[in-house]
Amino acid sequence: MRSRTDKIFIPASVLTAYNRFPNRPHNHSQTLPFHDLFLTLFNPLNDNKKKTTGPVVARKKQGPHGPANLSPHEARRAIIERFISRWRREVGNDIYPALRLIIPEKDRDRAMYGLREKTIGKLLVKVMKIDKNSEDGYNLLNWKLPGQSSASRMAGDFAGRCFEVISKRPMRIVVGDMSISEVNELLDRLSAAQREENQLPIVEQFYERMNAEEIMWLIRIILRQMKVGATEKTFFDVWHPDAEALFNVSSSLRRVCWDLHDPSVRLEGDDCGIALMQCFQPQLAQFQMHSFQKMVDKMRPTGDDTAFWIEEKLDGERMQLHMIEDDGVPGGKRFGFWSRKAKDYTYLYGCGFQDENGALTRHIKHAFNDGVRNIILDGEMITWDPEQDAMVPFGTLKTAALSEQRNPFSTGQRPLYRIFDILYLNDEVLTSYTLRDRRRALEASIKSIHRRMEVHTYTEAHNANEIEPLLRKVVAEASEGLVLKNPRSMYRLNDRNDDWMKVKPEYMTEFGESLDCVVIGGYYGSGHRGGKLSSFMCGLRVDQNQIRQGANPMKCYSFFKVGGGFTAADYANIRHHTDGKWKEWDPKHPPTEYVELSGGDLQYERPDVWIRPDESVILSVKAASITTTDQFRMGLTLRFPRFKRLRVDRDWTTALSVQGFLDLKSNVEKEKKEKEFKVDDGRRKRTKITRKKALVVAGNEHLRTAYAGPETSIFEGLNFCMCIYRHGI
Repeated sequence: MRSRTDKIFIPASVLTAYNRFPNRPHNHSQTLPFHDLFLTLFNPLNDNKKKTTGPVVARKKQGPHGPANLSPHEARRAIIERFISRWRREVGNDIYPALRLIIPEKDRDRAMYGLREKTIGKLLVKVMKIDKNSEDGYNLLNWKLPGQSSASRMAGDFAGRCFEVISKRPMRIVVGDMSISEVNELLDRLSAAQREENQLPIVEQFYERMNAEEIMWLIRIILRQMKVGATEKTFFDVWHPDAEALFNVSSSLRRVCWDLHDPSVRLEGDDCGIALMQCFQPQLAQFQMHSFQKMVDKMRPTGDDTAFWIEEKLDGERMQLHMIEDDGVPGGKRFGFWSRKAKDYTYLYGCGFQDENGALTRHIKHAFNDGVRNIILDGEMITWDPEQDAMVPFGTLKTAALSEQRNPFSTGQRPLYRIFDILYLNDEVLTSYTLRDRRRALEASIKSIHRRMEVHTYTEAHNANEIEPLLRKVVAEASEGLVLKNPRSMYRLNDRNDDWMKVKPEYMTEFGESLDCVVIGGYYGSGHRGGKLSSFMCGLRVDQNQIRQGANPMKCYSFFKVGGGFTAADYANIRHHTDGKWKEWDPKHPPTEYVELSGGDLQYERPDVWIRPDESVILSVKAASITTTDQFRMGLTLRFPRFKRLRVDRDWTTALSVQGFLDLKSNVEKEKKEKEFKVDDGRRKRTKITRKKALVVAGNEHLRTAYAGPETSIFEGLNFCMCIYRHGI
């Protein structure tokens, strides 16, 4: 229990929120115990998730107390409804304290903890005072690997692994007495604590007051990896009929809970639309596993309007820009920037035209036409390299923005905002207008600032055949792909539909070659792949030049890592051929005789385990393109590699070599202009069809005979059984 002298920690953001919501609901009683979340909600939902939906059946018989059997969907809603009804009855109408623990990934008010699995593992090792080299210490710090003891079933599930270890030395056997509000208060403290010495006392409090199962769920909340068998949409729908709509336009879980605490009070029209300086959930692009023609057909062309738009898909971070008039800000305009996940990036890109810490806004003063008082733009923040005059991969964006903050006159990489939509202009919401009309408003409002803020270009097309040349072009430039858009469509918040469809090069079959490469390393997976190798490092054999200089003929240079395209049968087949041959990678004594990584002592892309090439397998892999990198020893790697098949007919001596790959790369570059592209249907879910395998009899080759005789139906309808007799049987 908290002593009377303890001060309650209330973050500044919470105090601000209290002022913004003076009419927020107040609970009449204490919040429920934390353990009620998993005893009455999480565990029942997970149990329900395991039930199969089954085929459609006749309408269930109703008894005096409702339906006798609920479908999994109905049972899921019933579980959530019971919890919410109990909360309203026993606690009150403010469910925000509970929902921020139930769907923590949607809680934008609590700062990120800065804690990943490895850090949490280290904290628990210290709290429980166990040796990091002991079996339990090893299992916590190497949670993806199979446990040292065969009893460990939680490999790949970090929270589950913590449950195993804590169960052996719990401070409590039964559930603790912490309430939901107390857990929230400590989590607020934890999110504000940036150093280990500040985080450790908080973790100790949790350990002392919770049992193993409570801590397991707490860790899932911190990692925002709940997976309880119900999405936020289900929780929102049960809480209030307008909850999802409000979240889509505000990205605020707090507002959903506080403005919609009464299910009988519906939102007014203005409350359902997007608003200035209020982050919304953007429209997303659908991926369609269809031919180009089917994609175009889904754009719903009309007799007099067959147009669709083709845009390059950008490799950056989705970003919305808000601008309003504000005389209190130098320059008269105030800006706000939010990512797709509602992270506020205003501190990075700038709050005004004269913001000296802004990596973007000080360069775009002349981007807005006269008469633009306020505006909301939707686009992509990408990294641009002025020296190469080319887009740089997404991972460099924040580094480039911080560099631009420090030196706005730098000629190095910089953030570039590419705008492809406008949703609000001079106090009017534009989401109900067609994309074509919104584009006209965008072009009338914005003037592109070269390589700072530009309106993203598009190509208007009328025929599916027009997609291929553009797709060929973006693949050749190692771009992200294409997006097809319906110019007759409205903007749909937080929706993924056929009005926007993406075509990415990793789903194309004819670009490049299938490469047969030897596996030299393996990586353990997480989740359902936990404790098993889920991705593999492939290498290229050294050629005669390196061998003459003393290299082992089996030595391989790291080339790429592949984890996509495998089925359960593929993994089983690889295990069958390599079981017992893997060796744990020792960073202090790497197997340089057989495997050479990039980065020298840093050992980039270091695998969890390695295998000798002569004991390994050959994977046939295809990719969209070849790109430069410093992460693999070759200095080149495959972009979007995907497993095609296991080459059991080949061994390491016939796998691709360094020189063989370089020759192949040269040939592909020469031939790619003549290649025809097709959309790959390989990732489409395969419908299981039971087929009777044809009986194949050895020696049934078709032979030409002098006379076969006329065909008759003498044996029609009869079955034959063939018996093979061997000596001694």
